[in-house]
Amino acid sequence: MNQILTYPLWIGHGGEGHDFPAIFAAGIEAVVELAVEEPALPSPRDQIACRFPLHDGAGNRPEMLVLAIRTVASLVESDIPTLVCCNGGMSRSPAIVAAALALVHHDTPEACLKQVTYHHPSDVSPGLWREIVRLPHGLLEVGSLVRG
Repeated sequence: MNQILTYPLWIGHGGEGHDFPAIFAAGIEAVVELAVEEPALPSPRDQIACRFPLHDGAGNRPEMLVLAIRTVASLVESDIPTLVCCNGGMSRSPAIVAAALALVHHDTPEACLKQVTYHHPSDVSPGLWREIVRLPHGLLEVGSLVRG
């Protein structure tokens, strides 16, 4: 589990998402799981737990990507110490964290991915990254998924 400095934000692999002694020792209050192939495990009552079953590659629903990105962005904006994890911690987690930071800071996803990879080893799937950067910016705005 590696912290993305200067944020209360960590990236890890699936096993670290359920290592509660380490999570509590780091002061992490929220865990965001991103791997479709990992089973959801119960979380302690006082922990925020979110699960978005994403594929490590192309084939993700845009709405699911947007929801994952917005959730992480909201946790970052709220200064809630958060761990974002996926199966290996090398692709989905860094990609979603980078997109969330881009949303928060109105920066490019590429610049934010460079910042994330400085703090955490990464091997982002080209298909997944292509889906993320091709999301229409309007989809990421609050209220854009609400159907009237």
